[in-house]
Amino acid sequence: SSIDHNEFNKQYRSNPGRWDKAFQFLREADLAGLAKGRYELDGTVVFAIIDEYVTKNEIDTRLEAHRKYADIQYVNSGSELMGIVSLDKTTETVPYDEEKDICFLESEHERLMSATPDRYFIFFPDDAHRPSLKAGENALVKKVIMKVRIV
Repeated sequence: SSIDHNEFNKQYRSNPGRWDKAFQFLREADLAGLAKGRYELDGTVVFAIIDEYVTKNEIDTRLEAHRKYADIQYVNSGSELMGIVSLDKTTETVPYDEEKDICFLESEHERLMSATPDRYFIFFPDDAHRPSLKAGENALVKKVIMKVRIV
């Protein structure tokens, strides 16, 4: 339920090497030992962002979507809630920024899912997502965000 399997199959068939690099990094890298920052695996085509932060209250987060990249989001330590909704059930609140590959949205149809070290999420351009939401109390989270260029 955290992955659109049909879309993943389509995207994987288009660029298996990119996806293989991303999943190899997730399997083999010492995720717990990596410092915050950007790690390029294939320039701007496949890269990882290691982030560490305190989860936020809902009012301090926003739904987002991307057009050029798919996100693989994996909480390596801690837990948060992830808001998910189909892009067609959202309203854009901040227009798409091509340089940053992001737009911000709102929706009344969002569902929340637990993001913990036993689950990962893959978001495609039709998936709006709200990361970093607190699950109970605000708590420290370490997360890996893999960016895989799909266009």
